[in-house]
Amino acid sequence: MNAVALTLVLVAAWSYIVGAAVVARRFARRARPQAGDMPAISVLKPLHGLEPGLFDNLCSFADQDYPDFQLVFGVRDRTDAALPVARALTVDRPRCDIEIVVDSRVRGSNLKVANLENMLPSAPHDVIVLADSDMRVGRDYLGTVAALLADPATGLVTCAYKAVPAGGWWSQLAALHINFGFLPGALVGETLDIGGGCFGATIALRREVLEQSGGLVRLRNELGDDHRLGAAVRGLGLKTVLAPYIVENHLAEASFASLWRHELRWARTSRAMAPAGFAGSLATHTVVLTALAASLWGPSLGVWGGVVLTSLLLRWLSAGAIARALDLPRTGLWLLPLRDVLSFAVFLGSFCGRSVLWRGQLFRIDPDGHMSVEGDQSA
Repeated sequence: MNAVALTLVLVAAWSYIVGAAVVARRFARRARPQAGDMPAISVLKPLHGLEPGLFDNLCSFADQDYPDFQLVFGVRDRTDAALPVARALTVDRPRCDIEIVVDSRVRGSNLKVANLENMLPSAPHDVIVLADSDMRVGRDYLGTVAALLADPATGLVTCAYKAVPAGGWWSQLAALHINFGFLPGALVGETLDIGGGCFGATIALRREVLEQSGGLVRLRNELGDDHRLGAAVRGLGLKTVLAPYIVENHLAEASFASLWRHELRWARTSRAMAPAGFAGSLATHTVVLTALAASLWGPSLGVWGGVVLTSLLLRWLSAGAIARALDLPRTGLWLLPLRDVLSFAVFLGSFCGRSVLWRGQLFRIDPDGHMSVEGDQSA
């Protein structure tokens, strides 16, 4: 019985790790859609604080090879350190249509959604793109997104993202999680048609679809606002499409505490938004899972060592194949075993509470995924 149980665990874990590499390679071979009609686009980017590389991130959106687009930047506070950066871009790119909104009004617990609500009246175009401030894109980004959105059956287009560490030990560990944890998992979920991925890196949709889905109002108290919006669009009978385009997240983590808080928030958000999928993600913790299984059921140290070494070898080979297919940074791959142990600790930690720290504010996540400021009741 022990041998049977161990075999089942190994088959599940090793199948995932090999399958992730195969899926990444197939994703990389997808053809970019050909540009057809190019409707005018309003790109909304909520800003908060002086993030590393913020000016270059914003420049990448300003330098699009697209005929008619507008950028709307929003902050909630006139003292926000991101505001001078946004203003500097208007000087540096005078021909780019840029609108800056400063508005402190807050409706609900999700401050990013409140920022977007304040920005939306300044976006006149019928196609709207919501994109997080820490993302960087190539010049063909808007053309690719617009081409996919041209299909009337498509309600929303989203993009997965890869990480480029800005330097330092903790940034490298954070990038390993995104590149070899989140990203392959997102591609596998899309291939299997589970999870309904919708990512804040890019959410592109027509204004009428946003309104029919309930608009930003229904997202005011949602921690996973991107996931909820994707689900609402699918509820209209429309498709959410993952673009064959991966945007870049240039990140910098200053400390272990910062890394832990960010990843714990992501994990608890995923657990609240998609509990079944989150539970199923246990199979993605290949190295830790096989080590635990062999320790519990393996008849000898030799079996334990062989199983773990095989898992480590497959993990490195799979990561190398994914990096080549998706053009990911390959530095620090030797840290993957440490990264996997940390990821499993975050997975376990997500079950030990419902509070998250987000931009300096402590929130509590309700079982239905709504959030409220700790001590208050969600609306």
